[in-house]
Amino acid sequence: MRKIILLLTVIVFCTALNLNQAGVSIAAKPADEIRAPELKNAIHSAALYLAKICDKNGKFTYRINLNPKVNVNPKYNMLRHAGTLYAMATYVQKYPHTEVHAACNRAAHFLKEKSLAPVDKRADLLAVWSYPEITRRNAPVQAKLGGTGLGLVALLSLEKISPGTTSRDVLRGMGRFILYMQKQDGSFYSKYIPQKGGRDDSWTSLYYPGEAALGLLMLYEYDPSPLWLEGAAKAISFLAQSRKNKTTVPADHWALLATARLLPVYGLSSQPVPRTDILRHAEKICKTILANPAGVLSDTAAAGALTRDGSVCPTATRLEGILAAFTFLQSNNPPLSAQISSAAHDGIAFLIRAQILSGQHAGAFPRAVRPLPSGHPRFDASFNRRATEIRIDYIQHALSALMQYKELFLKGKP
Repeated sequence: MRKIILLLTVIVFCTALNLNQAGVSIAAKPADEIRAPELKNAIHSAALYLAKICDKNGKFTYRINLNPKVNVNPKYNMLRHAGTLYAMATYVQKYPHTEVHAACNRAAHFLKEKSLAPVDKRADLLAVWSYPEITRRNAPVQAKLGGTGLGLVALLSLEKISPGTTSRDVLRGMGRFILYMQKQDGSFYSKYIPQKGGRDDSWTSLYYPGEAALGLLMLYEYDPSPLWLEGAAKAISFLAQSRKNKTTVPADHWALLATARLLPVYGLSSQPVPRTDILRHAEKICKTILANPAGVLSDTAAAGALTRDGSVCPTATRLEGILAAFTFLQSNNPPLSAQISSAAHDGIAFLIRAQILSGQHAGAFPRAVRPLPSGHPRFDASFNRRATEIRIDYIQHALSALMQYKELFLKGKP
């Protein structure tokens, strides 16, 4: 027994050493020792880091690598820009902070000035566009459904802390674009590409429908037109029906976030499918997520992760999803909500351990909690090359998950 304890201690020490060599300092708190002060510190540090890397024009330092030997891809993603603004604005709602609030305003200005524009010369349709001069990608100009969905989520989140920043007409125009992209059965075209003639479904995104539905539901809360509610209800209903007979479904966290907002108002819609089907769909996603724990038991650095390689962002997104589902499963499925609670405690402890604690990147989150050793069943050289990468969405999703956990389990505690 003493040998086992000694071995685990060595593993933890070596893991911390490997990360510290890349400029990362990690904590080592087990799940049952999470306290409100350390959780709040993790939240504040992440938000302040995002504000710090938002330049005077509102553009984020999108990606860096702690390992100076790794070349960093200069590409930019407006969808992730919008998602980051969403997390920061949510933070300011909970913890008013001048610096973070100012960064939100800059990021929103960048989004609207550099990316938001009409579709096919129609002033009534507004989309978040991906322009090559911003994205640095060799791809045709296009508007992604998810980009407009998250752009709407972001700007509506900002309205709660800076009312009047975006006009109601602009927000409605974004909502109308989402509905324009929706098919009769509730599914969506994933992209609008003028070069290809407009709406294009040659590629289908897993996450765009949930992002679009979330945007429509937040627009409905702001502007209670049945149009927005019906579009969101049809979107989630389609996902529920298309996955109804499948044994396993994707870890679609955005669908869970949208479902949490949909269920309280679902009865006001035409209810395309029974409410029980919406619930069963959410339960199935949660079970998929909970069925993917970290792989090797002795791999203490990855303990609590919801993936088998210790990746930070997928664990954070999955936590966002199951924590959103926890809010309605407590009364609808107590046993599953208990499983979510247990996984959330472990997952949040994992995120806190993964956060960088010192140096110029304090508050950020790397792509993985550590590089994989050569004997790890998932060892991969390319994974290790990016393990020390920091990207804005890694921080965004971790921040969102940490805030949700604080609200659910440590609300009111200093």
